[in-house]
Parts: sequence; C-alpha cells; structure tokens
Amino acid sequence: MNSDQNIKNIVSGVLVVDKPIGLTSHDVVQIIRRGTGIRRAGHTGTLDPRASGVLVVLIGPAVRLSEYVAASDKRYQATIRLGSSTDTYDSEGSVTETNAWENITEEEFNRVLQKFVGQIEQVPPPYSAVKVKGKKAYDFAREGEEVELTPRIIQVYHLEVLEWAPPEVVIDVYCSSGTYVRSLANDLGKELGCGAHLIGLRRTKSGKFTLRDAIPLRKLQEAFETGTWYRYLIPAAEALAEWPMVELDADQVELVRHGHRIPGEPNEKGWARGVSQQGDLVALLEYDAETGEWQPRKVFFQ
Repeated sequence: MNSDQNIKNIVSGVLVVDKPIGLTSHDVVQIIRRGTGIRRAGHTGTLDPRASGVLVVLIGPAVRLSEYVAASDKRYQATIRLGSSTDTYDSEGSVTETNAWENITEEEFNRVLQKFVGQIEQVPPPYSAVKVKGKKAYDFAREGEEVELTPRIIQVYHLEVLEWAPPEVVIDVYCSSGTYVRSLANDLGKELGCGAHLIGLRRTKSGKFTLRDAIPLRKLQEAFETGTWYRYLIPAAEALAEWPMVELDADQVELVRHGHRIPGEPNEKGWARGVSQQGDLVALLEYDAETGEWQPRKVFFQ
C-alpha cells in the first residue's frame, strides 16, 4: 500500500458544502468521493434537488457519527406561495386547489404561523421517502395509490416572517431533524384557508454548522483539482460540538480505547464526546449514574 493510500485510510472529518440547486445530496457525496479518492463518505441529512444550502458530509471513520449528526436541529429559509396547494406540497407537483389570498394580512399570517411553534404532530408529504409496508411513500403516490402516513412528533423552535411580498412569503424555520418544511407550508395554507405550497428552500444551519462554514461546491471542486481540499476538512470532534466534552488524558485515552470505563462527573445530556488533549475525538461516552462512570459506546482509533 502506497503512502498516499495510507493517508487516505486515516483521513477522518467533515466537509460542509453549500449545495447548489439541481443536484441531489447523493450527487454531492459522489463528487466528494471522486475528488478525495475516499469511498467512505456520506451526508447527514438529505436536501431535495431543488433546495440549496448546508449539507454536512462525513468522510473516513467520521461516518460512524452519522446517526448522531443527522439528529441535529436544522434551520431553513423557506419561500412559500399563498393561494394554491399542490399534490407534492411544492412547485414540482400539480395544483390541486386554488383560493383567494388577497385578504390575508401579514398580522393574520404571523398569528397563524405561530400556531406551529412548539412540539407538534406533522404528517410527511405523500411524495416523500418515508416507508410504508417496506415501500417508499412516493412510489405509492406515483402509482396513484393513497396511503395513510403516520404523523410524527417534531419540534419547531422558531418561526419568523423575513419577507412579506404576497402571494410569496419568506420565513425562517428553526426545527428538529425530521421536519418536512413542505408539510409545514401545506398545513399553514390549510390553516389560513387559502392553500399554500413551498417554492424555495435554503438550509442555513445544520447542527452547529452554518452557511458561514459551508464551502460552495464549485470552490471545493477546484480544491480537489489543486490538491488543497484538506484545508476545508473540519475535525470529526467538531461535528458534535454541541455535545458536552470530557477531556481525556493519555492514560484515559488508552483505557477508553480498550472499552474501559472512567470515573467522572455527570452532565444533563447523559452523553459526551471523549476528546484527547490534542483535540482528537476518541469516543462517544454514556454516563452510568449507578457507578458514576463514563462508559465508551463508540470508539474511534487514530
């Protein structure tokens, strides 16, 4: 095995990409695999082809963090059109209903909008990848077959009108992972009585990463060509920067890497990142209140 391949085998970290409209999230991952020469890569939350913005891609051993990073909260800038509903809840679908929107004021819109803040039940769109009886919902929808989708409990932390230019309205959406902004637009239209659908979506934040952290895909592709893409690689430990951290000395690093517990103080979350004094992510730890120790649950080797 050559030295270049050895380096690729130990590269682990995060690339935060500003995904352009027109590409699938998988397309972006494939571009990164080809550009880095590293096959082990995956994103942590799908963005539809017509959506843009923050796409977090884990590469190397960092992909083992995927389930945790994917569960992070998200923030979006959503553009909604009042007065019509579609079967897909966005501009890709066929219009199913039209209604007058001219009498809706910004005050009325905002009053209804705030009803969706908090812990709410949300039904995914019929055209979604949610599985029903082992089959994706959009496959049923394309075949003209209606299926009942189970409501999900989601958390909407903040909703705010950014731009009022009816029939188009731009809103800020800060929500838990798993929230469908398309469903939010559709449900909002129902509540207003005029119908509505999503016509634009830009993810502005995913977990701790914002658009400020994101590199435009074209710029990243140029860095692949010049061999300078490493400068954009963020340490794996930063992917869960919102988690509490337990700093491990050299002896504790060895103990944890061999699956041994270490004594420590609890935190509110009950989970923590075990990080070496050099800043490397060593393990994800779970606190055992009975023994007063941190138990390694997922260990990372350098």
